[in-house]
Amino acid sequence: MNPLNHVAIIMDGNGRWGLKNKKSRNLGHKEGLKTIEKIIKVSIKNEIKNLTLFAFSTENWKRPKKEINFLFKLLEEYLKKKIDELNNNNIKLNFIGNLIFNRKLKNLLSSSERKTINNSRLQINLAINYGSKDELINSFKIIKRKKLKINEENITKNLYTKNLPNPDILIRTGNTKRLSNFLLWQLAYTEIFFVKKLWPDFNENDFRKIISKYKETKRNYGSI
Repeated sequence: MNPLNHVAIIMDGNGRWGLKNKKSRNLGHKEGLKTIEKIIKVSIKNEIKNLTLFAFSTENWKRPKKEINFLFKLLEEYLKKKIDELNNNNIKLNFIGNLIFNRKLKNLLSSSERKTINNSRLQINLAINYGSKDELINSFKIIKRKKLKINEENITKNLYTKNLPNPDILIRTGNTKRLSNFLLWQLAYTEIFFVKKLWPDFNENDFRKIISKYKETKRNYGSI
């Protein structure tokens, strides 16, 4: 049975769910937060140590300004409301990506990380303004600046995920089968599960089924 240490999720379909059910993409994003809380509970129950959620990509800046503002307001409200609860549940927060935001948001992200830094039950890595190609370019720039040898070890050590194991599982909801510039280096040997359901419809049972299937999968890593 395969050990499971790290699950990564592309939470696709919030906007489409909102238009379909509430006639509002923004309300779909809000509904998606409920699914995140369900997945956190299942992760803790299954003793998964790392959960990485793709919240906002470098390409998402192309969306309407009103939707972008709503998404970041939603993040701010969630952190302010839930940070104490997350801390009390021994959950650590970690933000990955090019975190160039306004001072207010940067301070909130930093304070959330500091408050939960010693927690060890589950680490939630929230990818915001994240793009894997940018991450790799940034890694190469650091290697060049430090005059290091270009090899797999040094590239890995200078990624945003340098302190994380590579994902065992990637889940993408929304009935879309692509990686969308997410963890391209880290997913080389990850088991990938594409799900037809939109993110707000994804539930605990769906997650448990994927975990069970993963644990029975033979992982060869290039061997036989």
